[in-house]
Amino acid sequence: MEGKTIARHAGTLLVGQLAVMAFGVTDTIVAGRHSEQALAALSVGSAAYISVFVALMGTLQALLPTWAELHGAQRNEALGRSVRQSMYLAALVALAGVAALLFPGALLRWTQVPPEMRAEVGRYLAVLALALPPALLFRIYSTINQSLGKPLLITWLQTASLALKIPLTIWFAFGGLGLDAHGAVGCAWATVVVNYLFLGLALWLLRTQPLYQPYAIWRPIERPDWRAIGAFARIGIPSGLAMMVEVTSFTLMSLFIARQGTLALAAHQVAANLAAVMYMVPLSLSVATSARVSYWLGVGDNAKARLALRSGFKLAAAMALALSGAMALGRHGIAAVYVSDPQVAALAASLLAWLAVYHLGDAAQALCVFTLRCYRVAVAPLVAYCVLLWGVGLAGGYLLAYEGLGPWPAQNSPGAFWAAGMVALLILAPILAAILWRAVRRHPQPAA
Repeated sequence: MEGKTIARHAGTLLVGQLAVMAFGVTDTIVAGRHSEQALAALSVGSAAYISVFVALMGTLQALLPTWAELHGAQRNEALGRSVRQSMYLAALVALAGVAALLFPGALLRWTQVPPEMRAEVGRYLAVLALALPPALLFRIYSTINQSLGKPLLITWLQTASLALKIPLTIWFAFGGLGLDAHGAVGCAWATVVVNYLFLGLALWLLRTQPLYQPYAIWRPIERPDWRAIGAFARIGIPSGLAMMVEVTSFTLMSLFIARQGTLALAAHQVAANLAAVMYMVPLSLSVATSARVSYWLGVGDNAKARLALRSGFKLAAAMALALSGAMALGRHGIAAVYVSDPQVAALAASLLAWLAVYHLGDAAQALCVFTLRCYRVAVAPLVAYCVLLWGVGLAGGYLLAYEGLGPWPAQNSPGAFWAAGMVALLILAPILAAILWRAVRRHPQPAA
């Protein structure tokens, strides 16, 4: 029964996650059609925005176990009060994110973005600073629904937002009907419009739908409860930083590979895109599993919580093996679909072989780190991420690619980064699993 519930929840989430991913695909295609300069500015600007957004989103996403527990314990009014208190945390992280996007100069200089590109990237990020607050508030609405086990509304909204995003992006980027063409900045303006419109729709649903009435979310907001906000931050900040480490280890990989030339970068982009798509499956299962585990912990039924945890791992293992097997067997055909150049396709196929194993570790660690939050464990995963993803994966890949590592000479190939990343994840997954096992065993049993 738990397996069916988790699978249904995860499947609904997956559709919505893929719709959100299509935002980036839309922007990339439109900017590429507009001009090479627009695509370059979008590439740099979106990497910077994602690094900021993912860290802040992870901070708010970490509220899911708290609210799912309150839902399981049927403490409806406490859940509503917790949601209201989360607005203070959302305001703080939104201010930090807006400041980072409005003043990106230090980051652009550190990453050696060409000076002639910085102005356009700065304009792009300044517009996205307007889109950040509604995106974070929508994430809270999404987390409420996930904690209640009702993700379908979110999926409908995300799918509908994509249907609006596509024509708006084309219009703002290319102009027409009295509007000037804005290139990459136009893609950002389309995101602003979509984010505010669908945040407004989410607030209307929150106010009017019977689903939310038991929680009295719309009561006047109380004064800040710093104890509650501190509890949010103790889980949310390490969780957000861990997600930032995960994302930046991926984006920095692309920057380091860029020096190998367009052939290597093009092949890497194919593998990176497929890795991101494949990751949506364990991500959806992780959110669904953590919601069920926390629900049963709130009920006070540890046996059911462990059953949900086992069910989530069985589903994740089955899906990871299926996706990895399909990638290993079909890597040449998949690469040929992405690119027509035979050299790029051959190199991409070799990277997809690494990806097939890389995904196994990626799926396992994702489920571990999400369910660890159910047991209020967030700092240990952050430390493990820093050491392994930045240390073994990124730094190890750099050494293997450009300087040599132990008995292996410098490879000067993107495969060096994927091999190091694979090793890092295959070490990370059992470490996180051991931490999770310890946390589960130490969780206090309810009084008889």
